[in-house]
Amino acid sequence: MTLASYVVVSLYSPDANSAAAIGFLKTCGDALLITTLCELEAVNAFELRVFRKQISKSQAEVSLNDFALDLRNGVIQLRTLPEFAFERARKLSQDFTAKLGTRAADVLQVAAAVELGADGFFTFDQQQRQMAEAAGLAIITIS
Repeated sequence: MTLASYVVVSLYSPDANSAAAIGFLKTCGDALLITTLCELEAVNAFELRVFRKQISKSQAEVSLNDFALDLRNGVIQLRTLPEFAFERARKLSQDFTAKLGTRAADVLQVAAAVELGADGFFTFDQQQRQMAEAAGLAIITIS
């Protein structure tokens, strides 16, 4: 199973990373996972794009509806944050944040992937990618 982060927004609202996100989705098979934190970040990102006048409110609604449909149809599988994700995130933060400059939400996503037993991790965020590597996760890249 592969845990994706920072991919959902690019899948459902065109941006510079959309082609890579679509390519990733096509190669990941039937086990693309996101956490409830990633779901929240996606919803917030769509609304933030409206605030920044990058997309209209109706475009955000279409993106949210398409995202919700793919969740219902199992294209993307939603997982709650595991019980020990915060504990692991605190440890990862102590071990690596001072070196990598990783934000708390990014550390938590990596910790959740480890706790969920993900065999791969896909993100567009460089610090999050470095944290995932440091935590022993295989990083998935799309060429």
